[in-house]
Amino acid sequence: MEKDSDKAIIIGAGIAGIAAAIRLAVRGYSVTVFEAGRHPGGKLSEIKSDGFRFDAGPSLFTMPQYVDELFTLAGKDPREHYKYLKLDKVCKYFFEDGARINAYADLQKFAAEVEHHTQDTKESVLNFLDKSAEIYHITDPVFLQRSLHKWKNYFNKTTLRSLLRFSRIDAFRTMNQANSSKFADSKTIRLFNRYATYNGSNPYQAPATLNVIPHFEQHFGAYFPEGGMYSIIRALTNLAIDCGVKFQFETYIDQIVLDGKKAKGVRSGQSMHPADIIVSNMDIWYTYRTLLKHVKAPENILGQERSSSALIFYWGISGSFPELDLHNIFFTEDYEDEFRQIWERKDIAMDPTIYLNISSKIEKSDAPPGKENWFTMINVPSNSGQNWDKLIESARNNIIAKLTRILNREIETLIVSEQILDPRKIDSQTFSFQGSLYGSSSNSQFAAFLRHANFSSKIEGLYFAGGSVHPGGGIPLALLSAKIVDELVK
Repeated sequence: MEKDSDKAIIIGAGIAGIAAAIRLAVRGYSVTVFEAGRHPGGKLSEIKSDGFRFDAGPSLFTMPQYVDELFTLAGKDPREHYKYLKLDKVCKYFFEDGARINAYADLQKFAAEVEHHTQDTKESVLNFLDKSAEIYHITDPVFLQRSLHKWKNYFNKTTLRSLLRFSRIDAFRTMNQANSSKFADSKTIRLFNRYATYNGSNPYQAPATLNVIPHFEQHFGAYFPEGGMYSIIRALTNLAIDCGVKFQFETYIDQIVLDGKKAKGVRSGQSMHPADIIVSNMDIWYTYRTLLKHVKAPENILGQERSSSALIFYWGISGSFPELDLHNIFFTEDYEDEFRQIWERKDIAMDPTIYLNISSKIEKSDAPPGKENWFTMINVPSNSGQNWDKLIESARNNIIAKLTRILNREIETLIVSEQILDPRKIDSQTFSFQGSLYGSSSNSQFAAFLRHANFSSKIEGLYFAGGSVHPGGGIPLALLSAKIVDELVK
């Protein structure tokens, strides 16, 4: 137990910041979280408009054990504070030729479904998922659960065993090369290439190591939290408050204050807030550029290629679509060109792949009776000065035309409410540089080693959590970043 006087400050109330606050409070720190916005959650927020409710950010919930662990650490039963159900169907995939593939949670059913709709066999899918599991078991103890930037972490039996099996994680082929060698049908290849987008990367550049991601869904399962994704933030914020954490919203931090090479607090306006340790849950780029202006920044890290961003239309739909599920994907026929447009031309393809999330399929109160809330998203480049107003107008027309064509039903006339989120707003609202969702991309074999560490090697008492640092973006990895910080502080 730490001394009562030990103080910790968290900059940013994203899910990693809240998780770090809980972990430090449980160990006796007096914790204050400063958040520039009016509400906690960061990218994991919600929108309410015209009787519709939308989860504004992440919409897929996997690895719920990492959330449960926070309640357990605080001595509470997680099921008394938030509940979730396991999905029987992870996602539904739509193709231009009319094929519709259900990604069942049951591996045998899923593999049989792929075999029924493609040229690929059930055995090829099961073998692929076995390989995904192998990559997970090799990488989890080394890349996900620990800091990669402490030499001592490499000198234990578990880590050494994983490093000796490094060749098995398929780091020297691209994801597309690996998947094209395992499957014959373009539909199956696209289905599994899509997982590169889970951390904002390009399957035609990113290493096949990212084929670990399907294991999270197909082995551990996909879930839906009662009340929608934002209920996770509400539950964790309440848990943090129960643990004694204080939140200060609408409070901008202007500077991390140093005493020599030691972090001693933060400055907000004219106010100085002292602390023994500081955890920045802010994008690492903004942390250095705005809060550590007088510290030499790691330019090689800050200059890395950014991850992709997103363009999201939150549509209130006057009507219901029984053929749609909670998670739906409408594929383009030319997947490679879509990524070429994003990464080489910094543009949006004319025929983008569409992700459509409809939480009202399960949470009925998210839309008025007889209506649905459509979270309609496409992957787009990060903001480098494009004419976004023009791109948004064109993309909106193309998305509506595609959905109308595949669903054989006029869509535009059913839209009765609309909100839009683009890279510019993602940047300004969540301090995510250029609107990139995951910090840097994973478009190289050693990207995992090149993310910023969870601690400062130059400033004592300064730590980093969130999707822009190790181990990466997405809810599970953001929560793990907080766990790694906790271990480093301890």
